[in-house]
Amino acid sequence: MELGRTGPACAAAAALLLLLLAALGAAEFDPYRVLGVGRSSSQADIKKAYKKLAREWHPDKNKDPGAEDKFIQISKAYEILSNEEKRANFDRYGDAGESQGFSQHQHRQFHHFHEGFYFDESFFHFPFNSERRDTSDEKYLLHFSHYVNDIVPDSFKKPYLIKITSDWCFSCIHIEPVWKEVAQELEVLGVGIGVVHAGYERRLAHHLGAHSTPSILGLMNGKITFFHNAVIRENLRQFVENLLPGNLVEKITDKNYVRFLSNWKKENKPHVLLFDHMPVVPLLYKLTAFAYRDYLSFGYVYVGLRGTEELSSQYNINVYTPTMMVFKEHIDKPADVVQARDMKKQLIDDFLSQNKFLMAARLTNQRLFQELCPVKKSHRQRKHCVVLLTGEGDKFAETYEAFLTFAVANTKDVLRFAHIYNERQPEFADALLMDEEKYRGKSAVVILERRNNAGKIVYKTLEEAWQGSKEDNFILLDLLDQLRTDPALLSSETVLADLHDELAPMFLIRWFYSTLDYVLDCWDSLFHSNWREMMPLLSLLFSALFILFGTVIVQAFSDSSDTRDSPPSEKEEATTKTEKNDTNFSKENNSRVPKKGFVEVTELTDINYNSNLVRLRPGHMNVVLILSNSTKTALLQKFALEVYTFTGSSSLHFSFLSLDKHREWLEYLLEFAQDAAPIPNQYDKHFLERDYTGYVLALNGHKKYFCLFKPHRSGDEGGTVGSCEDYDSPLHTEARGKSSCSPGSRSIKNKLHKLSFWMERLLEGSLQRFYIPSWPALD
Repeated sequence: MELGRTGPACAAAAALLLLLLAALGAAEFDPYRVLGVGRSSSQADIKKAYKKLAREWHPDKNKDPGAEDKFIQISKAYEILSNEEKRANFDRYGDAGESQGFSQHQHRQFHHFHEGFYFDESFFHFPFNSERRDTSDEKYLLHFSHYVNDIVPDSFKKPYLIKITSDWCFSCIHIEPVWKEVAQELEVLGVGIGVVHAGYERRLAHHLGAHSTPSILGLMNGKITFFHNAVIRENLRQFVENLLPGNLVEKITDKNYVRFLSNWKKENKPHVLLFDHMPVVPLLYKLTAFAYRDYLSFGYVYVGLRGTEELSSQYNINVYTPTMMVFKEHIDKPADVVQARDMKKQLIDDFLSQNKFLMAARLTNQRLFQELCPVKKSHRQRKHCVVLLTGEGDKFAETYEAFLTFAVANTKDVLRFAHIYNERQPEFADALLMDEEKYRGKSAVVILERRNNAGKIVYKTLEEAWQGSKEDNFILLDLLDQLRTDPALLSSETVLADLHDELAPMFLIRWFYSTLDYVLDCWDSLFHSNWREMMPLLSLLFSALFILFGTVIVQAFSDSSDTRDSPPSEKEEATTKTEKNDTNFSKENNSRVPKKGFVEVTELTDINYNSNLVRLRPGHMNVVLILSNSTKTALLQKFALEVYTFTGSSSLHFSFLSLDKHREWLEYLLEFAQDAAPIPNQYDKHFLERDYTGYVLALNGHKKYFCLFKPHRSGDEGGTVGSCEDYDSPLHTEARGKSSCSPGSRSIKNKLHKLSFWMERLLEGSLQRFYIPSWPALD
């Protein structure tokens, strides 16, 4: 009994405790309080308050340490209050309703038990809410504008590893320890880390192509690559390493180190060697090589490998301590060296940033010129450039070596040395030397200072050509000493055009590499992207294949049905037999003879007159050849050759009309084309002898008009119609017993000369049309 009495009391106490915890949980985040609006505020007031606070607390404008957290709270508050359903849930339950993981129906069932009873995740102490999570991700949070304006351009200098997360994500909690460890480890090496909260940055998550959480992706040179393996430390490190190009660092041994270091002149870059006892190139070194790939070339020497003893001995390498050397114009000794047992990124960056250029680099493009000789910003930041204008070849080698020796001895922070080839940059040389005769075929030295980015400079040219003698060295050194106290020494002024990029690859090579990158991207997307990302492409591909396959099937069935439904008539069979027996085509024209069934020429008779002409479908035309019994075989063969290339058009039909049977029908039509084909007077004695064979009519049955082709006369060609082989073969001559190369045979076949050109004009619609009131009966 006592147990039964204490049961209700304990239940009531538990319910009261839960209500208290729910009230405390709701009090932790109040969107009305965050935006500074009342519960009865309108949507316009809420939007106005949000815009004001967002401008004030945006991390890009507010440098306060807590600005980012405050901005996230403002965004979350507006997300709740701008949605009427979430706002109603918050007003009723103290929460927006999306973080619980329960549907509205489940809420009603749960509250049916007790109207004021509500489970907050704080009761279970689950870190589902972003405010209860580990705050280590907060410094990596990305916003859309920050990603587009800063992260993407920076991805051309270092790779980024980005995680897409959200609230109520069990998998996100599961990978959190591994992600935290790897993020800290890679950030020290120089990898950029980013976190996108899909709930607050939906636009950015959609832009990245992340459709589920958690998602991990890499960003390199503006290209996004998704991570699809198990989230463990080794896989993530290998993923970042695979993002980097494979040819960043060259393996160096005793056999190839001379060739590698000697490439400084061809590449116009200093060369860096890292000596270490690791068998593989460290990730830190690869990341460094990617960041400085435009300025330096990198090589790696595994000191524990056989075949590197000579190299280690020559440069006195300590095999137990990582050593980094920079080689410039002289490969026999390094220009700078750094050694450290623990080679840190900051140490490497400081070392390489001071050795990005050769002692007297060649100006090969405008970007290099701007970095070597920056624009003057203030008196203290003034930098002068000493430029040797010289030529290529052994003739100028001595003067260049003398200039290089002077540069090595007098290099300072405010003084930079460079050289340029006059033949490769003629506009630059002409602007400074003014095409003076005393410098022609010789070297010259110019001291200059850039004044703006538009190309304006002030300069002074040495009075005499540079020979590299001691006297030249004294004169140049004296000018530089005077320049430190008297900047007005640079008295000349000019505007330089941008330098040509000498090392840029040819257009075809650039196009080839761009095409190759595109193909590789497509291949990678096809086999490594998830199905949801590939769905639009797959849908388009299968739609195209379906349409193509359907078209082929329909065409095949329509062709077979047409063949079955249209049995050949007696006259067509006779024509076919005649064509089979008639083999008087030449070898040249045999290749153009259409195969059986490709060119169907039917006789226009009173039986098919309505279907082939009067009731012809709109847009279709019937091309009719006029012939007689004596010219039938020759004209049909020539007609087939001329119209063969137009048989692919489904709107064209081909027929022939017997002049012996339907002369009156033809002359009735030609009365409407008196200008093109005048009809002779019936009282003329040659009225019935009018020869219409070879005429071709293009009949449009729907619109009641026709176009006319008049036969070509052999006299138009000056009486030369060609030899027998143009139309007849020897086989035909033997079969008939006599040659068909008579003038009459040639003139008959020449009547359709240039019919193909007329057909082209017919399809273009440029032929004259002759309209008739109605089609006459074909008796």
